[in-house]
Amino acid sequence: MAGFGAAGAWAPGLVRAHAGGELPERFLPREVDIAPGIPAGEIHVMPDEFALYWTLPEGRAIRYSVGVGRDDLYHAGSFVVQMKREWPSWKPTPAMVRRAPEKYEKYAEDGMPGGLDNPLGARALYLFVDGRDTYLRIHGTNQPSTIGQAVSNGCARLVNDHIIELYEKVPMGTKVYLHPKAGNPYSPDQHGMDHHS
Repeated sequence: MAGFGAAGAWAPGLVRAHAGGELPERFLPREVDIAPGIPAGEIHVMPDEFALYWTLPEGRAIRYSVGVGRDDLYHAGSFVVQMKREWPSWKPTPAMVRRAPEKYEKYAEDGMPGGLDNPLGARALYLFVDGRDTYLRIHGTNQPSTIGQAVSNGCARLVNDHIIELYEKVPMGTKVYLHPKAGNPYSPDQHGMDHHS
């Protein structure tokens, strides 16, 4: 989508809520110019940039670096934040267990409580379409080295300190746009959500 750019000022420093040391400078949040007319208070995920934009008034946004879903699991579309959780529990979907039983089967029954080892990290924003949970999330991560990569089961992930900051800004009912990847315009409206069910 035209209108999002990377020029701008660094956002203030944050308390680290993850292990693994400092992030490379290119992954730090920064305030950037965007096209005028994009409403404030929206989330736009640009998968080819590995970027999430929290839109501000007057053609500005905060750009966060993210990891995104693998090509076959990333689904573009329009969503609404209808649930938020701090240190959320996690349970793999049946589709995740089918794809990688050696990795997920041990969590299929009871899941995993919230905490630093949990794949959802410190916070999670739950994405819905027409009142239905899509099982897509914007969340923290226990693997900060995956930022800037397409490795997830469809969600957008931020390092924990960045999701903590974003979580505080995002009210319930916020519109979220997962923009298509180049050459891969999957949409939950066209293809359903079987990859997460």
